[in-house]
Amino acid sequence: MATARSAASSAPRTAAPKSKSPAKVKAKPLTIQDYLQKTLTSRVYDVAIETPLDEAKSLSRRLGHHVYLKREDKQPVFSFKLRGAYNKMAKLSPAHLAKGVICASAGNHAQGVAMGARRLGCQATIVMPTTTPQVKIDAVRHFGGDNVQIVLHGESYSDAALHAKELEKKKGMTFVHPFDDPDVIAGQGTVAMEILRQHSGPIDAVFVAIGGGGLISGVAAYIKAVRPEIKVIGVQMSDSDAMVRSVKAGKRVTLADVGLFSDGTAVKLVGEETMRLTQALVDDFVIVSTDEVCAAIKDIYQDTRSIVEPAGAQGVAAVKQYAERHGGQGKTYIAINCGANMNFDRLRFVAERAEVGEQREALLAVTIPEERGSFKRFCETIGPRSVTEFNYRISDESQAHVFVGLTTKEKGESKKIAKQFEKEGFNTVDLTHDELAKTHIRHMVGGRSSLAEGERLYSFIFPERPGALMTFLTSLPPGWNISLFHYRNQGADYGRILVGLQVPKADTKAIKPFLDKLGYIYVDETRNPVYRLFLR
Repeated sequence: MATARSAASSAPRTAAPKSKSPAKVKAKPLTIQDYLQKTLTSRVYDVAIETPLDEAKSLSRRLGHHVYLKREDKQPVFSFKLRGAYNKMAKLSPAHLAKGVICASAGNHAQGVAMGARRLGCQATIVMPTTTPQVKIDAVRHFGGDNVQIVLHGESYSDAALHAKELEKKKGMTFVHPFDDPDVIAGQGTVAMEILRQHSGPIDAVFVAIGGGGLISGVAAYIKAVRPEIKVIGVQMSDSDAMVRSVKAGKRVTLADVGLFSDGTAVKLVGEETMRLTQALVDDFVIVSTDEVCAAIKDIYQDTRSIVEPAGAQGVAAVKQYAERHGGQGKTYIAINCGANMNFDRLRFVAERAEVGEQREALLAVTIPEERGSFKRFCETIGPRSVTEFNYRISDESQAHVFVGLTTKEKGESKKIAKQFEKEGFNTVDLTHDELAKTHIRHMVGGRSSLAEGERLYSFIFPERPGALMTFLTSLPPGWNISLFHYRNQGADYGRILVGLQVPKADTKAIKPFLDKLGYIYVDETRNPVYRLFLR
């Protein structure tokens, strides 16, 4: 029987193939043990600090669980990003450092690279979109000093990233990726290393916000290598859920658009390595809304007196949702407060939406008949509930449309309130979950009215205490018609309301004595030019 070798030797000879360059051998994927070693040997503490793991006592009492906050908002750059960026840079050879590093970022990663460059004495080029707020540009310049060159290019992160890649090739610099790099991932994994060292007792779940996936990849790899019984829960915004979609599809999915409220996690395409690790190691995902994150920012503030950015509050928002869904008592949950680079002008929006996010405010559109006594009957239906908002402008001879906000004590209560109004004969629409109403319409109720003849406009300041507004509403003489009303609780010790009154001519002289008797500070705004321009 001929062997394979003899059979081959008897075959007709052909020309020898031309020699080819040896094919690149694809590196084996790193295991969690590889990442464990890389994390344990990470060089992050030259610049980063070991952040505290604080119990959120107030939140814990409310939820009936032990909730802890990993305070990455306390890092020198107010974000965990410093860990991964510096670890990557510290692992570069002197030759690579001499050529410099480059990154694309509009925020936390840029600050981490800048600080790392100054520490290591290398040059860093940081490409930022032209739309980057000046406060972030100044922060990068502050942390990097003379070691940083800032290049403004494009209108988005994607534009900046493409330009950074071009400069990388042109100048031979090393690109420091914000998430899709093993050394960056390992640096972020030191967050988990600290958590397990700081809390040796039982931990049921750790909640981690996901943008590109660098933080959760590092955290999951370390936890599953050391304490695999701990669940790792990924958290994404409902309008920036690229990782969740990618894991479900089994391949990376590029989002056409992302929401910008949580700019720290607004990533259209996750990394290859981060998706591989997330898909293999993360136990579950929680999707959170803008309102839930706003409520979580408030929760964190109440426990820590610190304000985190939206990405930093995602973990807490997820803990609340997860605890409600799974019930029970006495579990130990840890949320990573991953950043605190909050734009100050965003706080107004956060404060307004926090109550809705906690479902402590019901927003309703109520139609009441334009007839004597109906307004008082409407107020009586509201009862002892605190009014958070009241908008009304006369527009119809037969009926009036009121936009009203009321405090609630439990989820789903807005539906019960709406049914109560309907029972009293007031057509009601529940707007609590209506984005258009919450974002725009609430600020647009009003305008000119042909029915506002003889209207007098007054502004009032009164102490913000339960029942003060209702006392005012019910004290008006029955023959006096309210043609305009605006009130919004601003969280201050005093409230401000704007009222339009149509008073019979016979009662004209009684107006001032009546207003003086009320005891509230008031101003006659009837001749105010703004009123005449927009409301008359």
